[in-house]
Amino acid sequence: MSDDQVDLVARDPNSLNSHLGTLLFNDVLGEPDGTHSIDCVWKLSYTCFELWKGLCYKILTLFCGICIAAEWGCEFAYIAFYHIWFITPCMKVFEINCGLCQKIYSLIINCCIQPCTEACGGCFIHFKK
Repeated sequence: MSDDQVDLVARDPNSLNSHLGTLLFNDVLGEPDGTHSIDCVWKLSYTCFELWKGLCYKILTLFCGICIAAEWGCEFAYIAFYHIWFITPCMKVFEINCGLCQKIYSLIINCCIQPCTEACGGCFIHFKK
């Protein structure tokens, strides 16, 4: 299957929403032993739960899904735009400036501190013998 086609069977191939499980009636409602409703109420509750869960989801996706998908498409386009045109160039500026700071720091260490540490090392080298 190419990238421009939508898989109508495996709609969550990366398990993004696996935490939702299958949202079954028995995962949401349960009557413990000793506390049971009338059997027909329990059966109708199951039927109503499954019917309304499916119907409401389909209605919500029909009216809101396309608009929400468009908004998320715009959001991720904005993120890509922001990274390409702002964040990545800023990181390059930081990289260039930090490289310059590193050279300056290295020069200061080599010119000012290294001679002092070498002199101290020269004094203590005699203790080694």
